[in-house]
Amino acid sequence: MPKTDPGLRSALALCLPSALTEAVEPQPVSGLTGESWRLQGAGFDVLARGASGQKTQLGVNRRREFRLLRCLHGSGLAPRPRGFSNGWLLVDWLPGEPVDSQGWQHALAAGTLAATLATLHQHRLSGYPLDLQARYARYWHSSDPARRSPAWLALQRRFLRRRPPAALRQALLHMDVHQGNVLCQADGSLALIDWEYAGDGDVALELAALFCGYALPVASQERVLTDYVGHMPGLERERLRRHIDAWIPWVNYLMLLWYETRWRQSGNRDFIALAAPLRRFFHLPG
Repeated sequence: MPKTDPGLRSALALCLPSALTEAVEPQPVSGLTGESWRLQGAGFDVLARGASGQKTQLGVNRRREFRLLRCLHGSGLAPRPRGFSNGWLLVDWLPGEPVDSQGWQHALAAGTLAATLATLHQHRLSGYPLDLQARYARYWHSSDPARRSPAWLALQRRFLRRRPPAALRQALLHMDVHQGNVLCQADGSLALIDWEYAGDGDVALELAALFCGYALPVASQERVLTDYVGHMPGLERERLRRHIDAWIPWVNYLMLLWYETRWRQSGNRDFIALAAPLRRFFHLPG
């Protein structure tokens, strides 16, 4: 990113003018997709998150993300937003380390991830309801036309016409909980980063996304469920399990469409490989 990026300079002038007066050089953040930059200086350490055309195709809206993070300010679950302007979101750099594979397994087994999600799901709603079918429509039109078969078109139409599963309990959801988005903080607590897909929806949808996205073994799923309901008063475990099961096809279809969209955007055949088991799940040709 050029230092003279007008959108970022405008956002910094409004939200963090000291970053301009100190002539801070933005540093790209490793592992992200080229729209995130870290700026460090006297009294500040922030992450600047932009939105490319590809991110917009995926439904990312930095203004919505800013407003949603404001709802979470003070929760300890998410970075503090500094401001939004000209397509750029500024948030405080959240201290901590992304959990490694061992830390991820510990977070699942010890119940700390379940407890973190339960805390989030008892937070007030953001006012931004999730609409999976709108995402399906967006992703379909952003996918590779050469891969759209009549069987896939029929499947797309079925999902757009079906009524989504009834919500068990509405809550603010992160909707992208994976190892790289979970930070272990100095006090041992967990926090979540990258809230660009977040919104209000059924708690069972969040857990279905976690279970499907990581293909968690049944034993791990059952442990997460037990720990989760222990922190959610009035939520009955078996009923939650049934609602999760109802959401699984919807989550799998969302993942399939996301991979197909990323394939068209990037030309990276890893996304074809990731889509393959989901195509088999829906009996679609490869």
